[in-house]
Amino acid sequence: MDIFKRLKQFYWPDRKYLFGSILFLILASGITIVYPIILQLTIDQAVIHQNLSLVPVLSLGFVVIMAIKGISSYYSQYWGDMFGVSSVFRLRKALYEKLQYLPYHYYDNAKTGDLMSRLTADVEGFRFFLSAGFTQLVNFVVLVGFSIVLMFYYSWELALVTLAMTPFLCVSVFRFDKRVHPAFRKIRLSLASMNTRVQENISGMNTIKSLGREDFEINRFSESNDTYRTRNLVTANIWAKYFPLMELIGDISVVILLALGGYFVMDGRLAPGALVAFFSLVWYIMDPLMNLGFMINTFSQSKASGERLLQILDEQSDLASPQDAFKKERLDGRVAFHDVSLVYPNEKTAALEHISFEAEIGSVTGLMGATGSGKSSVTQLIGRFYDATSGEVLIDGCPVKSYDLKSLRKNIGFVLQENFLFSSTIRDNIAYGRPEATMDEVIQAAKRAEADEFIKKLPNGYDTVLGERGMGLSGGQKQRISIARALLINPSILILDDATSAVDMRTEGLIQKAFRELMKGRTTFIIAHRISSLQMADQILVLEHGRIMERGTHEELVAKGGIYRRIYDIQYQDRDLVKQQSIYGGGNR
Repeated sequence: MDIFKRLKQFYWPDRKYLFGSILFLILASGITIVYPIILQLTIDQAVIHQNLSLVPVLSLGFVVIMAIKGISSYYSQYWGDMFGVSSVFRLRKALYEKLQYLPYHYYDNAKTGDLMSRLTADVEGFRFFLSAGFTQLVNFVVLVGFSIVLMFYYSWELALVTLAMTPFLCVSVFRFDKRVHPAFRKIRLSLASMNTRVQENISGMNTIKSLGREDFEINRFSESNDTYRTRNLVTANIWAKYFPLMELIGDISVVILLALGGYFVMDGRLAPGALVAFFSLVWYIMDPLMNLGFMINTFSQSKASGERLLQILDEQSDLASPQDAFKKERLDGRVAFHDVSLVYPNEKTAALEHISFEAEIGSVTGLMGATGSGKSSVTQLIGRFYDATSGEVLIDGCPVKSYDLKSLRKNIGFVLQENFLFSSTIRDNIAYGRPEATMDEVIQAAKRAEADEFIKKLPNGYDTVLGERGMGLSGGQKQRISIARALLINPSILILDDATSAVDMRTEGLIQKAFRELMKGRTTFIIAHRISSLQMADQILVLEHGRIMERGTHEELVAKGGIYRRIYDIQYQDRDLVKQQSIYGGGNR
């Protein structure tokens, strides 16, 4: 029960529904025990002694009892569901909030399909036990307890025989639980794996079709699907083995009791009606004991689900704001790195080593280097998506660790290399970081990002609803909407992570023209592979293997003749070649 104790904070506030459900369940279970009594009176008094005047009384009493039981069962079921639904609402909300604040490195290894499975299938598995499992357990205790008391009233000898048989049934039930819980844990894992396969397949459909890998994906899904099927069959096999065994034990008990009870009736020690009532009570014990396997099954599923939910809730974030966090509405934007090194979690090689530089207010810093050289790592430290392993990152002279995370990131505008647009209107996407912005402000941001022109040509303009991940727009159009989104928040620090990589040369020129005006008074970092995007930078840092190998302006680095000059020669030699081919009609056609 440790898992349920640790999740108590989510369901205990709604305990009034649980207690109400249990109260009506006790009433319904207590009324159920009256059935054998009415049956015994009908046989022994009305039938055997031919006291027909009891028939209307017993019939009316039976109808009244049925009505009371029906009402009690309704409220027990309804309040039980209220308990489960209300508790899971709180749990799902906590899980979603937790996912929002988990650090970047958690998502480096997390799989979308697995997280989706936890927030849907696992949460529902836990809800089912809260709605029905607790009340079923109470029903088991009440029904079995009342039945045993009444059995001793009718015949203590038969009651002892019945109790002597129950340990065999209990042993089977608990052995069943010991085997079925690990089986359900494996089912949950294989379901999450299958969901991940589906999610990756749908997200990467363009790549799959462009490379003709449909058959490969079908085979890969078939493997996950087969694993899920196999694990379900293993669990079904456990059920198939143990339930007939439990039923056999129950049947043997009934045969023994029937023989002994028949002897007691013939011997005059037990009335026929009492024997019939006793056998009804026997099934009130045997059925719950055999259904105990179902309860354990439900409990095992919810326990496996609870374990997976706790893995998210127990995840620690090492990037929380300090208690005395420094909040500032508007940062000046001075950035300094003092001997900063960074090793990502679960990595051995350093992503950055001994990085030191300063970016003055309103300056433009260019970052250039091969893939994996550490360019994006520099900017991620500025927004404190990771903490430096050693050294210190300062903004306006204060360590980034001392700032409140929300106020820090509200002052930093990101245009990431991989743009994400929500399935909402273009207006909502641009205003995502500042939802209170007016329509005029949204349009101005779009104009500055050279996006207004193509947006107005869309069927509903700024009210056009985008498909998933911006489907329906070109890469350059999505890029410009992302740029407008960053510009609307009017950040003190602007980070462009290869922000013009998905646009053509003409659009790049238009965006850069707008940027020159917008960068005034704003500290800007530009990650780019095109030298044309960095020529206006006040300083350019050339990184290699996490170290700054060269620094200076465009002119200084070209004159220096190092790494930057080699990149410059390659890019501009290619441009000259293209010009020559267009002049002389050469090139591939």
